[in-house]
Amino acid sequence: MTEKSPNDRIIIYTDGACKGNPGPGGYGIILTYKHHRKELKQGFRKTTNNRMELLAVIVALEAIKDYGKDVTIYTDSKYVAEAVSKGWLWEWEKKNFKDKKNEDLWRRFIYIYKKHNVTIVWLKGHDGHPENERCDRMAVESAEGTNLSIDYGYEHLG
Repeated sequence: MTEKSPNDRIIIYTDGACKGNPGPGGYGIILTYKHHRKELKQGFRKTTNNRMELLAVIVALEAIKDYGKDVTIYTDSKYVAEAVSKGWLWEWEKKNFKDKKNEDLWRRFIYIYKKHNVTIVWLKGHDGHPENERCDRMAVESAEGTNLSIDYGYEHLG
């Protein structure tokens, strides 16, 4: 078996934003792999901040077409980072998400999370980190945009 180099790791930065909670929201994502860089963003007409933080991580992982990759995700969302790192998510799953918000997104997250070797790192937001600041700007711009998408999980399942 060959040793993987650190250059084989995909690095992702994510952020979510919401103008009001609930209100119009959006996410921003930066994916980097070797010398490649891709930015993704989307806005929604009515959602919550936690949904946008979580959806950003999901969309980023879903953008990786080859399964089994080593991935590090930097997020300023303690909601997302601690749900995984402290094991809360796996307890919620065992209890079939009884009384938990955002079940639709957490189930989607679990499915794609298990396809990769993911490390989630909490990063303090609004602390001058260039990629986090860029993701924040994209998320806010998306939330303030026109032609916003419908967050079906929030508007129809919530």
